[in-house]
Amino acid sequence: MFQRAFAALILAASILPAAAYAATTVAVSGQVYLEQDGRPGRTAGDAVLADVAVSDGERIVRTDAQGRYRIDARPGAHVFVVKPATLRFAPAADGLPAFWRAVPAKGRLQADFALLPAADATSAGTEVLVFTDSQVKSRRDIDHYRRDIVEPIIGRHPAALGVTLGDLVDDEVELYAELNAVTTRLQVPWFHVPGNHDVEPGAKDDAASLASWHAVYGPDTYAVEEGSAAFVFLDDVVVQPGHGPGYVGGLREDQFRFLEAYLAGLSAERLLVLGMHIPVFDTGGRQTFRAADRARLFALLRDRPRVLLLSGHSHVQQHYWHGEKDGWQGAAPLHEYNVGATCGAFWSGVADAQGIPDATMADGTPNGYATLSIDADGGYALAYHPARVGDDDPGFTRAMALHTPKVLRKGAYPAWGVFANVFMGDASTRVEYRIDGGAWKPMKRVERADPRLLVENVADDLAPALRGFDRSPEAVDSTHLWRGALDTALAPGVHRVEVRAFDRWQGEVLASTEYRLQEAAGE
Repeated sequence: MFQRAFAALILAASILPAAAYAATTVAVSGQVYLEQDGRPGRTAGDAVLADVAVSDGERIVRTDAQGRYRIDARPGAHVFVVKPATLRFAPAADGLPAFWRAVPAKGRLQADFALLPAADATSAGTEVLVFTDSQVKSRRDIDHYRRDIVEPIIGRHPAALGVTLGDLVDDEVELYAELNAVTTRLQVPWFHVPGNHDVEPGAKDDAASLASWHAVYGPDTYAVEEGSAAFVFLDDVVVQPGHGPGYVGGLREDQFRFLEAYLAGLSAERLLVLGMHIPVFDTGGRQTFRAADRARLFALLRDRPRVLLLSGHSHVQQHYWHGEKDGWQGAAPLHEYNVGATCGAFWSGVADAQGIPDATMADGTPNGYATLSIDADGGYALAYHPARVGDDDPGFTRAMALHTPKVLRKGAYPAWGVFANVFMGDASTRVEYRIDGGAWKPMKRVERADPRLLVENVADDLAPALRGFDRSPEAVDSTHLWRGALDTALAPGVHRVEVRAFDRWQGEVLASTEYRLQEAAGE
């Protein structure tokens, strides 16, 4: 009841006309302090924190020597503290970081923020868990998420923070609390970015589209500092009812004001990570991110030597290197990692023995999550972690999945090949194969559907009844698929195929499979 009432208050504030915003502000003031005695609220044993940034999502102020701040914020906004890298947030009652307060429609707001000492201030690096598109639409999906993604890594990761890059739910915003209860079991400060399936059902415009989101998660644009990196999380879903899919990627004026203010005070040597839902690059021959907003964003980032973009939304996985053709004018290409979905292909496909759907994405990438490792100098490494890997299948590893025909005719024209879907690969990845321990030979990168998923598509087509709750997705061209021709001139029998790929961050990764040569009858 409280959540719905609070959402209604946020919605009412969010649809005020622009003139009312200009004429009406709420005075927000308080202190930022270091929680040291374990008692609620600031007490005499808690030291104040000076020079800490506090923002309303547009402007940034800093605390004075007594830890005090004041900011005049518009009704419906959210005031939040930008956590310094050496500290951490206290958890709120729901287990999420307590770093924001909603600005009421009128009056004044007293908002103190407590920060805690870092759990491991001596750590030389920072580990981040990166989820996207958990996209639950039912309690059944939440159970899949719990058993497939969260429970296997509880207590088994060194992450300092985590983020979900949008589409937490599949239009079912009432599931937020139950989803949060699962995610917070990871015991990691967890942050969220809204996606197009997190918008308010029936929202008539962008301003009114995140009422339920704001009630639970607070600001949709904010910054967090950790280790040698600064994270800016951005709502880049612009709701446009009646136009195309009803939304487009882009940024609002208030978000640009916040970015300009924040980046003005951020060292250029610090790694800047922008996390959003919709990719900044266009896909499918259509505009998925507004060109003018992309140009404006790139202008802000152009002179920063260390920037990483993280996005979700696509339910495939790919690396995109922005260059001149995209309007990027930086000294080196701008890297965007479009992360594979936690739900894979919307929790679809044949269920395993535990009742969890296969969930392979349309490009052949298994569902899972990513990790971002940041060293003390701001360098980074990325890794993808499939949720499930069959230990009895050496052709399906955490790095790649292989496909070969089971049997070929000895002496046949070598028109058939081994395919390697290298999940973290891109056009620059070197992939090689060898047969029966022979010489390594290069594989050719091809943009076509992964045969492993095509097999599932055909099986779904031919099945007289549903094989799972939902079918596997229709296979699309993969950007990280390689092919090597299989030798048919070898002796009859089983032949071993080894594939190795050279991941830019993880080094050499291996997988193996086999095929059999058979002599045709009558030869």
